[in-house]
Amino acid sequence: MTKHHIHQATFSWRQLGREALKESVYKLDPRKQIRNPVMFVVYIGAILVLAIGLDDLLRAHWSMAGFALAIDFWLWLTVFFANFSEALAEGQGKAQAASLRQARREVTAKRLREARRGAPWEEVAGATLRPGDLVVVEAGDAIPADGEAILGVASVDESAITGESAPVIRESGGDRSAVTGGTRILSDWLVVKITSAPGETFLDRMIRMVESAARRKTPNEIALAVLLVLLTIVFLVVTVTMYPFSWYSVHYAQHTGQVISTTVLVALLVCLIPTTIGALLPAIGIAGIMRLLQANVVAKSGRAIEAAGDADILFLDKTGTITYGNRQAAAFYPVPGVMEEDLADAARLSSLSDETPEGKSIVVLAEKRFPEHREALSGNARWVPFTAETRMSGVDEKGTSWRKGAPDAIKAWVKEKGGDWPETVGGDLEHIAGSGATPLVVALDGCVLGVVELKDIVKSGIKKRFGELRKMGIRTVMVTGDNPLTAAAIAAEAGVDDFLAEAKPEAKLARIRDYHDEGHMVAMTGDGTNDAPALAQADVAVCMASGTQAAREAANMVDLDSDPTKLLEIVRIGKQLLMTRGSLTTFSIANDVAKYFAIIPAAFVSTYPQLQALNIMQLSSPEHAILAAVIFNALVIPFLIPLALKGVKYRAVAAQALLRRNLFIYGLGGIIAPFIGIKLIDLILAWL
Repeated sequence: MTKHHIHQATFSWRQLGREALKESVYKLDPRKQIRNPVMFVVYIGAILVLAIGLDDLLRAHWSMAGFALAIDFWLWLTVFFANFSEALAEGQGKAQAASLRQARREVTAKRLREARRGAPWEEVAGATLRPGDLVVVEAGDAIPADGEAILGVASVDESAITGESAPVIRESGGDRSAVTGGTRILSDWLVVKITSAPGETFLDRMIRMVESAARRKTPNEIALAVLLVLLTIVFLVVTVTMYPFSWYSVHYAQHTGQVISTTVLVALLVCLIPTTIGALLPAIGIAGIMRLLQANVVAKSGRAIEAAGDADILFLDKTGTITYGNRQAAAFYPVPGVMEEDLADAARLSSLSDETPEGKSIVVLAEKRFPEHREALSGNARWVPFTAETRMSGVDEKGTSWRKGAPDAIKAWVKEKGGDWPETVGGDLEHIAGSGATPLVVALDGCVLGVVELKDIVKSGIKKRFGELRKMGIRTVMVTGDNPLTAAAIAAEAGVDDFLAEAKPEAKLARIRDYHDEGHMVAMTGDGTNDAPALAQADVAVCMASGTQAAREAANMVDLDSDPTKLLEIVRIGKQLLMTRGSLTTFSIANDVAKYFAIIPAAFVSTYPQLQALNIMQLSSPEHAILAAVIFNALVIPFLIPLALKGVKYRAVAAQALLRRNLFIYGLGGIIAPFIGIKLIDLILAWL
C-alpha cells in the first residue's frame, strides 16, 4: 500500500523557492514590514543608511559613502532573508491549499424525495444541495457534499482527501457513517443526508484552515514577540544614548577621535537587537502547522499545536490506539441449564441492531458455530440499537425481549425486569476480564443466559512508547467502555499510568475537567458523537476524518488518516515547535556576546584606545569589524532557515536533560559561532 501525502504531489522545493523569492520582494512593502516590529527597525535603519550613503556620494565623500552603502547592502539583505524565511513557510501552506482545491470539483447529485434506495430522484447541481437533502450515490459517483450515510454500505475512495490509496468502508449507523464531499464511491451504494451548506464542506474548511495558518499568531508567539519588542526598545534607547556620550567624550573628555557616526549606530543597533529570532519567528510557527500537514493532520489554529506541546495528560481510546481495535467475539459461556446454541442465538438476535464491529462479530460467530439454530423474527419486531449511553442493544417482539451489552448495563436491566443475577456469571466475568478480554452479558426477559467473550490484542511496542512519554512528563490515561477488571488488565499490559473504565460521555467530560482543575493540559482523540463533549473540553482535540460531523466540529485538529495513535505524533510535533522557538531564541540572544566584542571596540577605539584590549578576535580594522558583524548578522538567517522549517530534533528525555542539552548546543553554540564567523569574514574582507 503506497501513501502519497497531499503535499508531495503539488510542489517542488525549486518551484517553492522561486515563488518565495518573488514574495520576499513583495513583502518589502512597509505595510507588511510593520507587522514584524523587530525587522521593521532594521527596515527603517536600512532606509536611513541608504539616505546617508547617497548624501555622502553627492558630497564626494567616497570612503564614507562606500562604507555606508556596504553596510546598507547587508541591512537590506537582512530584511530580505527574513522575508524569504516567512515566504518559504507560507508557500508550503499555499501549495497544500492548491492540492486540496484539485480534489474539489463540481458534480451533479441524485436528490431523493424519500429515504429509500429505489425512491424517485432528480438530477441537480451539487452546489444547490442544502442541509437535510437526501441523495443516492452509487458506484462511480462522486459524493456531492459532506453528509451522513443513513442507508447502505459502500467502499469509498478518499485518496483525494487523505492521500491513502486503499478504499475505506462507509455505512449507515455507528461512527463510520460520515462521508466527505469530493470523495468517490467505488462499489455498492449509499443514501446520504447532506449536512453542509455550499462553501462549508469539510474540504472547504480545510482549505481555509491551511490558507489562514500563515496569518494566525499563537499566544506563546505573541508573548515572545512582545519580549522581542521590549528588548529592541531597550537596545534602541541604549544605542541612541551612545551618540551624546561619544560627542561629549570627543569634545570635552578625551579631546581625541571622531564622534560615532549614524551609520555605525544603526549597525550596532541591528546587530544587538534579536534580529535572528525576529526574522525566523513567523516561519517557525507556520512550519509547525506544515509539519502537521505532512503527517496528514489539519490544525484549525496554531494554538492547538502549542497546546499539544504543553500537554501533560493524554486521553487515549483503548480500541485502535492501545489495542488493534479489531475486537471480535471469540467464545460463548452459557450459565448452567442453558444450551450454548440457545445463548448464541439470543446473542445473535440482540446484536442484529448493533452496528459496531463487535456486534457484527457476534452475529458472525453465532451463525458460524450454529448455522442451523437460527430463530426468525416477524416484521413487527422493535429493534433497540446500541448506544454509548445505554451500552446495550437488543430486540423486542410479542412481549419477548432480548438484550446484550456491558455487564453493569444488563444487570440493571435484569433487576428492572425483576430477574436474578446468577452467581456463576460473576466467575465467568472475572475469568474473561482477568485475561484482558471483554465480557458482554446476554439476557432474555430478565433471565441471564450467559456471557460472550470479545478478544483484542495490545499493540506491540506501545508499552515502550508510553515509557518514553512518561520520561517527557506526560501521563497517559486509557479510556474504555470495558469493565474495571478488563480495563485494569489491559492497562497493566500496555503500561498506561491510569485508566477510565465504563466511560460514558459525561464521565470523560468530568475527568477532563478534574485534570483542568489540577492545572493539567489534556489532549485526546475521538470520532463519535459521544466523544464531542469531551473533545470540546480538551485542550488538544483530534478528530478522525472518518468521524461524525459533531466530533469534527468539536475538535481543533482533524486526522486525515483516521489513525488514533497519531496523537503521539501530534504531541511530538507540538513539543518540537516549542523547542525550536526556544532554541533559536537562545541562539539569537547568545549571538550578541560576540558582537559586543566586535562593534563596541571598533566604534570607540579612536576616542578610547584602551578598548583595543577588547578586540580579542584581532579584527583588522574598525570598519572591517563593524562590516563583518553586520554581514554575519545577515548570513546567519538563511543558514538557520532549514532548521526553522524542519524543527529542532526532539528527544524523549526528561525536561531538565533536554534543557541542559539545548542550552549547551544553542546557548554555548550561539556564543562561539559568531566569534568564528565574524573572524572568517574579517579575514576575507582584509584579503579583498
